[in-house]
Amino acid sequence: MARYMLIMRVSPEAEAMMAEQEIDFDQIIESMGRFNEELMKAGVLLAGEGLTGPDEGFVVDFDADPPVVTDGPYTEAKELFNGFWILDVSSNEEAKRWALKVPLGPGVKLEVRRVSETEEFPMDNPWVRKEIQWKAELAEKLAAQARADADRFAQS
Repeated sequence: MARYMLIMRVSPEAEAMMAEQEIDFDQIIESMGRFNEELMKAGVLLAGEGLTGPDEGFVVDFDADPPVVTDGPYTEAKELFNGFWILDVSSNEEAKRWALKVPLGPGVKLEVRRVSETEEFPMDNPWVRKEIQWKAELAEKLAAQARADADRFAQS
């Protein structure tokens, strides 16, 4: 199995077109929800999140020393990252099949990249070994948080 990240990139023209068409946000949430449900039922979804608008973000530019932080929005950007999925699939071809199913429209692109696996790095490196331990600790923390969220949901 291999992990792939699907990165949603939206152009300002696509955002303007959606605003002009007055597309109901609930419709968007429903279509994305159905897609996410399909990914979960197939057992390939590891993570997926939408991102807030660029006005809540910032860019750190390492061309200077010290690095320069610039608050959003970013007028120079031709496309903005609006969300992502991380899938655990058997191949590049399977990642491509899922990417083609994402319910997106004109002016939106989906960049698909394979996520490097820890095993691709030298196992004798102490920082690689530390990362393996950190990932195990993070998995435990996320599982505990998911259980707490499920308990809160069940009580409401």
